[in-house]
Amino acid sequence: MRRVASVAQVAADVEARADLPSGAEERFAGYGIMGLPFSSGHVLAMRRFAASSVGPAYTSVWHRDPSGAWTFWLDEPPEVGCPRYFGSALADARRADIQLEWTGPAALRLAVPDARLEWVTTFRPSAVTTVLNRVGSLLPDRWWRADRVLSVLGPAAGAALRAGHVGLAGAAPNGQRFKANPMKVWLVADATASLDGEDFGRPGPLVEQARLGDFWIPQRGVFAVGRAFFSTTPTP
Repeated sequence: MRRVASVAQVAADVEARADLPSGAEERFAGYGIMGLPFSSGHVLAMRRFAASSVGPAYTSVWHRDPSGAWTFWLDEPPEVGCPRYFGSALADARRADIQLEWTGPAALRLAVPDARLEWVTTFRPSAVTTVLNRVGSLLPDRWWRADRVLSVLGPAAGAALRAGHVGLAGAAPNGQRFKANPMKVWLVADATASLDGEDFGRPGPLVEQARLGDFWIPQRGVFAVGRAFFSTTPTP
């Protein structure tokens, strides 16, 4: 029986290959925690793009406080990272040192020392993620880039994962059109996080699901390996 690679090994393979998909759009490839809500009202997310068509590889950590204000930290300038597309919806975007460490086959530690942010997460597969990953491996590339296909895959994955609304195509807050391709997924098994000494409590769904433009933050923690495409100019 073929051994199934751990989450940490899959992430290491992504870093080693750093393959950028072809196309005329602005393109990214890597992995991240699509979103992780906490019962306290805090929300975290993370992106690690090992390949980018607009600049160097970078890591970004996203935080939404219980009042709804978003802050993004990046280890590269904001103009070549996530704020390029989400900046108009943010309270702040800052360049900062970000520590990313795989402490086990399914355990990830993230930290932003300047903000005193500490975040530890473990991951697990499930019967649903196993099926989704098998389906994802069979889809031809043209389907992953088709809005009509993504408009079906997003709601189907959201329902199967019990993650609320999932939008894989739409408009970012700054106006660019995006397509997200989560080609392999795992669930968050457990997580702890704190910011400037404040503990976030237990992971749990929000009363009202968070979103940034047409990108919805899953109502449970989901880790994904995949790609993202953004139009080069905002759509009127």
